[in-house]
Amino acid sequence: MQPERNMLFVPANNWRMITKAAAAPTDSVCIDLEDAVAVAEKPAARTNVIRAFRELDFGPRLRMFRINGLDTPFAYRDLIEVVEAAGDKIDLVMVPKSGSAADVQFVDRLLTQIEQYCDRARPIGLELQIETASGFLYCREIAAASPRLQAIVFGVGDYSASMQMPSTGIGDFDQHDTLYPGHRWHAVMHTVVAAARAHGLRAIDGPYAAFNDPAGFEKSCRIALALGFDGKQCIHPSQLAMAQSIFSPSPEAIAQAESLLAAYAEAASAGRGAVTHDGKMIDAANLRMARALIARKTS
Repeated sequence: MQPERNMLFVPANNWRMITKAAAAPTDSVCIDLEDAVAVAEKPAARTNVIRAFRELDFGPRLRMFRINGLDTPFAYRDLIEVVEAAGDKIDLVMVPKSGSAADVQFVDRLLTQIEQYCDRARPIGLELQIETASGFLYCREIAAASPRLQAIVFGVGDYSASMQMPSTGIGDFDQHDTLYPGHRWHAVMHTVVAAARAHGLRAIDGPYAAFNDPAGFEKSCRIALALGFDGKQCIHPSQLAMAQSIFSPSPEAIAQAESLLAAYAEAASAGRGAVTHDGKMIDAANLRMARALIARKTS
């Protein structure tokens, strides 16, 4: 699957921002029909999404749009109208507030019917947001619910609201983070990554709303990287370069991993069981970590 180190979110009711996003230095673009669009603007916003996918050149970027929640009267219209008109140009559909395997299966089944109706052989993939208490509890089942799944995304804003955890912003660090003796979102973030890894999916961390706080954004990215995430949602173009840099293995890290694999291969060919590298013992776990790092190498 393609790397997704950064994902640029843009509101579907802002054509100027959509055109800029199509050429932005990002791995994926998500045009948002949900939170960014007022109810009265939903129909016109769908037209923008269709126009964007049919008219704009997104280059190698993953092309996706986020539908409205399945508990609203808008989600099925989002899927039918946009996918029927531009499904051959769409890579992924993002589903917000995924709370059960049944949610995923509903979207899967509707997409299948649309693709059959339009006689399209290439299936559209899914990215699912875990941002409710139910999503956290059933993350394992959600991750196994459809072969269309490509990524699981943690949505910290709606998750904090669902859990009634006080927060002054979306992904921002505030006094509650300072008071808690640990990382407040560790449990759900670790669950998202574990579910993704168990099923060969990408794990993407949610946005950091304070786009004028690069230090906070960097800290948020590095925490996500430490927990095993592959990339970060970005709400502003100024965040893209940092996310891409942090979630891309450095040349030094790649060189070290390749050196470790070479040292192990040399020892194995000589019939030695115990292997050292840079003053440390190497075992099978070290090899798996080195191979995983090299697999993330991008051109």
